[in-house]
Amino acid sequence: MNNAPVRTVSDAKRDFYTHHTRPINSIYRRVVDELMVEMHLLSVNVDFAYDPIYALGIVTTFDRFMQGYQPENDKASIFNALCRSINSTPEHYRGDAEALKASVSGMSLDNLKGQFENLSEGGDGLRGTLAAVANKEKFKYSRPFGVGLYTLVETAASEDALKEKDAVEALFKDLSAKLNISTDKLQKDVELYRSNLEKFAQAQEVMKDMLAADRKKREERQKAAEAAAEAINESVATAPKAAESGEAAE
Repeated sequence: MNNAPVRTVSDAKRDFYTHHTRPINSIYRRVVDELMVEMHLLSVNVDFAYDPIYALGIVTTFDRFMQGYQPENDKASIFNALCRSINSTPEHYRGDAEALKASVSGMSLDNLKGQFENLSEGGDGLRGTLAAVANKEKFKYSRPFGVGLYTLVETAASEDALKEKDAVEALFKDLSAKLNISTDKLQKDVELYRSNLEKFAQAQEVMKDMLAADRKKREERQKAAEAAAEAINESVATAPKAAESGEAAE
C-alpha cells in the first residue's frame, strides 16, 4: 500500500517554475495555468489512466493555444515544465501523440470509424488503445481525451465535413457509444474546443493589428527622432561657418 502524501497543485506549480524560470507572457498565462492544474488533478486521480489519446489532446491544446507566443524559444521550455510538474517528460507526451496522429494520417473518415468497431475483441495500435478505453470498468474521461479524439477525427475528415454541425454531433454520439463514455460530456467538450479555437483565431488577428499599429508608432517615433537629430547636426555643422562669416565681416 502506498502511503505517500498526494501531491498538491502547489507542489506541481513549484516543480513547474523550477524547470521554467522565465516569466510567462500575461496573454498566455491562463492557458498554461489551466493546463498545469488539469494535468496535475488527473495525474493524482485514482481512476485516471494515461493513454495516447489523452497525450494527443494535451499536445494539441498546448500547440494550438500557444501559437504566436513570444519569445518562440520559450514554448519548448514551458511544455517541458508542464510535463515535469507531473513527473513525466515532453518526449513521452509528444512521442505518443505524434505516433498516434501518424497512425491515422492518410485514413479516410470511414476507415477511422472502422477502428471503433468490435472493440470487445481488442487489437493493436489505435484499435488497441480504443479497446482499452471501451473495456475499462472505470474509465476516467477528461477534456484532453475529448480534444485528442477530435484531433484524430480532424486528421481524417475533410474541412467541409467538420463544418456540418449535425453530422459532427452524430459522429461523436456514435463514437462515444462505442467507447462507453458520456456522449454529453464529449460533445460539450468538442463544441467548446471548436468555439475556443475560433475565438483564439479572432484574438490573434486583433493582436496582430495591435502589434502592427504599435510597430508603426515606434517607426514614426524613430523617424521623428532621427529627423530631430539630423536637424541638430546640421545646425551644429553650420554654426562654425556662421562664426567665420561674422569674423570676415569685421
